[in-house]
Amino acid sequence: MAEFLLIRHAENDWVSTGRLAGWTPGVHLNAHGRLQAATLGERLAGMHLGAIYASPLERAVETAEAIAAPYPGLVVQLLEGVGEVRFGRWEGKPLSKLRRQPLWGAVQSYPSRVAFPGGETFRQAQARAVEAIEQLAARHPQQRIAVVSHSDVIKLILAHFLGLHLDLFQRIEIAPASLSLLYLAAGRPAIRCINDTSHLPPRPAQPSKEGIWRRALLKKL
Repeated sequence: MAEFLLIRHAENDWVSTGRLAGWTPGVHLNAHGRLQAATLGERLAGMHLGAIYASPLERAVETAEAIAAPYPGLVVQLLEGVGEVRFGRWEGKPLSKLRRQPLWGAVQSYPSRVAFPGGETFRQAQARAVEAIEQLAARHPQQRIAVVSHSDVIKLILAHFLGLHLDLFQRIEIAPASLSLLYLAAGRPAIRCINDTSHLPPRPAQPSKEGIWRRALLKKL
């Protein structure tokens, strides 16, 4: 039986920009994301990982490297099959504008028919991600494998092995630096955990607008 730790990359600054990152290069973990990744690495340090794979995108590789840090014999291996959904011409666009596109409603309610302009369909993304997992299961029988990927891709993988229709995959929640456990044996698959974030540090408190105003006033005094 192969055991998969399906891990979403940690937080990055694009989350606060309100834009769709997709395959945009140069999207790195922010300070809190690096802390999330380090904490996740500490949790997984004693789990005897057999291999570590990651989406080729920087935010996934950086998360995987934090997980690999306690394992000097393991090297992060890039796996394009678990890379982000290819959103095509939607990549880099503000979500506020994308929500006004007619296609947005289908993304939310009928994703099995969605084809992103200049990109791929959710069907294609699910097929190549599931195929990547099945190939890893054949390559690493009886091993525990960490796979660092992206929210939608992990949802698509879990939906497949849950027997959940593609149109319902958005009902699964996958938070940054979360952990989901998938077991593949000769018989039916088993999913024993989804979106575990118990290891994550609390987010730093955000200063109130009043606090920001007071600090600005004090600087002038």
